[in-house]
Amino acid sequence: MASPGSGFWSFGAEEGNKEAENPGTAKAWCQVAQKFTGGISSKLCTLLYGEGEKSSGPAGKDKEELGSGEKGMACNCDTKACDCQKGQANYSLLYSTDLLPSKNGEGVTMTFLQDVIDILLQYVVQTFDRSTKVIDFHYPNELLQAYNWELSEQPQSLDGILLNCKTSLKYAIKTGHPRYFNQLSTGLDMVGLAADWLTSTANTNMFTYEIAPVFVLLEYVTLKKMREMIGWPGGSGDGIFSPGGAISNLYAMLIARFKMFPEVKEKGMAALPRLVAFTSEHSHFSVKKGAAALGIGTDSVILIKADERGKLIPSDLERRIIEAKQNGYVPFFVSATAGTTVYGAFDPLISIADICKKYQIWMHVDAAWGGGLLMSRKHRWKLNGADRANSVTWNPHKMMGVPLQCSALLVREEGLMQNCNQMHASYLFQQDKHYDLSYDTGDKALQCGRHVDIFKLWLMWRAKGTTGFEAHIDKCLELSEYLYNIIKNREGYEMVIEGKPQHTNVCFWYVPPSLRNMEDNEEKMNRLSKVAPTIKARMMEYGTTMVSYQPHGDKGNFFRMVISNPAAAHQDIDFLIEEIERLGQDL
Repeated sequence: MASPGSGFWSFGAEEGNKEAENPGTAKAWCQVAQKFTGGISSKLCTLLYGEGEKSSGPAGKDKEELGSGEKGMACNCDTKACDCQKGQANYSLLYSTDLLPSKNGEGVTMTFLQDVIDILLQYVVQTFDRSTKVIDFHYPNELLQAYNWELSEQPQSLDGILLNCKTSLKYAIKTGHPRYFNQLSTGLDMVGLAADWLTSTANTNMFTYEIAPVFVLLEYVTLKKMREMIGWPGGSGDGIFSPGGAISNLYAMLIARFKMFPEVKEKGMAALPRLVAFTSEHSHFSVKKGAAALGIGTDSVILIKADERGKLIPSDLERRIIEAKQNGYVPFFVSATAGTTVYGAFDPLISIADICKKYQIWMHVDAAWGGGLLMSRKHRWKLNGADRANSVTWNPHKMMGVPLQCSALLVREEGLMQNCNQMHASYLFQQDKHYDLSYDTGDKALQCGRHVDIFKLWLMWRAKGTTGFEAHIDKCLELSEYLYNIIKNREGYEMVIEGKPQHTNVCFWYVPPSLRNMEDNEEKMNRLSKVAPTIKARMMEYGTTMVSYQPHGDKGNFFRMVISNPAAAHQDIDFLIEEIERLGQDL
């Protein structure tokens, strides 16, 4: 078998030097490759040698352009008269009905999809180019007026469809850009992207082994590995991939209620005493949302005080549990957080586990943001005690950089999720199938139709190994400490919480020159609260970078920097600081 980096599609250092010395050879290679692959090799040639057809720029803002465009795509052949598929494809005369499965649709389909891939590859390359914008911002009314986005009774030709693709990406946020720091989910992994393309091509459902055999097995293998990393012996337990951390947390609350009161499944909340759940005042809003969805009610979620660094205070948790029991309520669920959304705080899981054991309450760990640190030998101690939890939420689409969406709910007790959710739908889950029915996972899920989220995580794990994820996570934590060390004593910056970051979250105020000599009072805080939103708006209008801001408790708007993007480097942290100062000097 050829070694990595060998073969027709790759060039070693020696071969590359020869091609550089002989541009005629390079051009000849490109012409041969273009004959077989069209737009894909055109992009490769542009990247490698500066050769090949340059992709045209995005469409202008004429309202008609969204529905009409190029009258066919130019081929890459040198001859004026060619007979290749691309030369024959006049997209203005072709429609989706000319693509497969239409008769003789193979050629048009291949050409069309190659052109779509060309658009995608151009976007991917631009995503990592620091000279490009993170965002081409337009206000909603401007975008609505600039293009005709309305749906029509009549089909659009394929040239219009390709233009739709270009226009949509033109105004998309480049979430993989090295200077995009706006959300917990950032980055664009090439193996994950390839896996997502494959998943869409397979276009199947996760509810039974018979229609998703490989994906069901990969989910089984990967969930077991994740449970092992939490610390459950032999990776025992159960789990499922869900549409996001909020749904994973909902699953945990649902299962915890069923564990304590299994009759709720048939009889509903009317048969139960008044339940209460507990979580930190800094926890994610999904805990309250889950209580609302399950009929428990948001008033039944008791918020526990956090310390100055955002960690839940165990003594307050125990006090509130005792108080609730004395008032006739039944505590059934405690949600600890490993990596809070704003501060990146890790609750003291061991102390919380002791309290939950003492009062026989289900312990859940929302590690949607912090779960990735289990991959790091340097940082996994921050989740000490997670192995004592009854359930854990872990979102690989956050810290691990897996393409959205990818969230897992891990449960320590095997079979509990199945008993909680199964409805024995015999038209889907026949009991006389010829294979092991334990691999039909659909009946333990709330969903019937369930997207294949596993393959991108599994393929990335194969490509990186655990050590690859570890290197990425350690780098992001190092970058956050780098930012903190620069701004903690820098003029014009005030830290929201003292001490080096617990996660990659760095929270700070930028104080413009006009406010630096003001006394710390309500007026200063009111004026300071307007600084971050103004700078953020300017960032988006210039398109240079994006970072989030928010108020928190009694604190006015401040910047919350988070780093999970594998493309980010020290130069991007330096740029962010300079850009904040440039955009905020006159405020």
